[in-house]
Formats: sequence, structure tokens, C-alpha cells
Amino acid sequence: MLIPTLIMGVIALVLFILAYNKGEGEHMVGMQSAWKMTIEILPLLIFAFIIAGLIQVLLPKELLTKWVGAESGWRGLFIGTIAGGLSPGGPYVSLPIVAGLLKTGASAGTMVAFLTGWSLWAIARMPMEFGILGWKFTIIRFASTLIFPPIAGLFANIITNYWKL
Repeated sequence: MLIPTLIMGVIALVLFILAYNKGEGEHMVGMQSAWKMTIEILPLLIFAFIIAGLIQVLLPKELLTKWVGAESGWRGLFIGTIAGGLSPGGPYVSLPIVAGLLKTGASAGTMVAFLTGWSLWAIARMPMEFGILGWKFTIIRFASTLIFPPIAGLFANIITNYWKL
């Protein structure tokens, strides 16, 4: 995590300097916006990390390995896909949960299926999608993405086995 943190720090510093040099207090407007987002997102992040940590200690490793581990096969891919599709919230919720499950023994393929299902299916987002885009478009969008999460998980398993990750 050190390298990504350093990269983000350098990018933030460069953008801050650019905003400062632009003048007119743009750097302070940006910092106020950043502070507001931090206050809004921080509680969600804290709870997501708590969930991710508790998953690691509460789920028996044998159970997790059986259902979503490397040996779970298609069953694991479908479980990951459905769980991801049903998961509410943004990346601040899903990514820490996936990190916790990976540390506990979930396979890369199952977690790729989870994240792909979360991003493509997004069942929790469907009511808004119906309301804004209409039911026909929503059904077409959902149907056209239906097969991708388990396929993405399968490819992740193949890549993992090839590179012995």
C-alpha cells in the first residue's frame, strides 16, 4: 500500500500546487470540497473496514474455501456474481469486503465475479434506473451484462492458475 499511497500523495500535491498557482483561492475551494467529502464518506469507510475485518475472523476458513475458494468452481463464481449484484453501496463498501474475503481464502475468480456483478448488475441501483431510463432500457442493459460476471471470474481463475498467484 505504500507505493499507491505515495503516488496519490504526489498527484494531490501537484494538483494543489496547480490550483494555488491558478490564483483566486482555488486551492482552498478544492480543500473545502475535499473536507466535505471526507466527512460524508468517512463513516461509511470505517464501517466497511469493520465489516471486512470481522469477516476475516467470523467466517470459518473451511466454509469459505468450500463455497468461494479456489476449489469452489462454478458454484463460487455464481455465489460471487449474485452477492456482488445484490451488494449495495459504492467502492468504499465493496472493495474492503473483497479485500477481507481474499485474505480469508476466497479465490480471485470469485472476487472478480463479485466486483463485476457489483458494477454491472447493480440490483440496488435498478429502481433509480427504471425511474430515469425506463424499464425497457434497464432490462436490455441488465440482460446484455448478465453473463459477464461469471465469465470474468472464470478468466480470473485461469489467469491465477497460469501465473500461480
